[in-house]
Amino acid sequence: MSEKKSNSLSIITVESLKSFFFNELDHINRNSLCPVPQETIFYSSGVLEKYSLSEAYFSQSDGKIREKILGEMYLTAQHKGQEEQKRIFREIGDTALFLCGFFSDAINKKLVDRSYYLNLGISAYQRMNYVEPRCLDIPSFYSILATSFETLTHLIATTSRKLHNNQNNIYELILSTEMDSRELLIHGILPGSDKAS
Repeated sequence: MSEKKSNSLSIITVESLKSFFFNELDHINRNSLCPVPQETIFYSSGVLEKYSLSEAYFSQSDGKIREKILGEMYLTAQHKGQEEQKRIFREIGDTALFLCGFFSDAINKKLVDRSYYLNLGISAYQRMNYVEPRCLDIPSFYSILATSFETLTHLIATTSRKLHNNQNNIYELILSTEMDSRELLIHGILPGSDKAS
């Protein structure tokens, strides 16, 4: 990872989003009082990379895009074959991990709160451990992931806040300087509007 400074704004370049998220999570984890295994950090960085594309978070049915209904998916998974269960339980666990971590503040405004998604994610990874316990060549990996779930969500939430604060700093920099409309668009600001898009 390299960093280039331009006035007070820094641009970070990385090989991949996964390595960026791994470095961020690993740094926070190493400074934690109760660090989780590094393999769970590696796995979580892959989840963050996957959900950086919005289509991974949403589902499509009848030509309509909507949020995944994780509880419904969990119930239907129990009546599927082993391969389908693997896919569904992993998807539920990954989605809940992302949601409880990256959007932890936003999900408290939903009909069901963070604890619902937290328990659903933990349960999905525990079920995944029965169906296929080995991942990254580690036995009972999904059980370890379930045990580390809440800590991982806190690590991801810290990363999310850090990234959000960097975005706010960019916005404040834009407001404090005179930029033409092309420069504003680069930073996601629509000229003539009073907030970031």
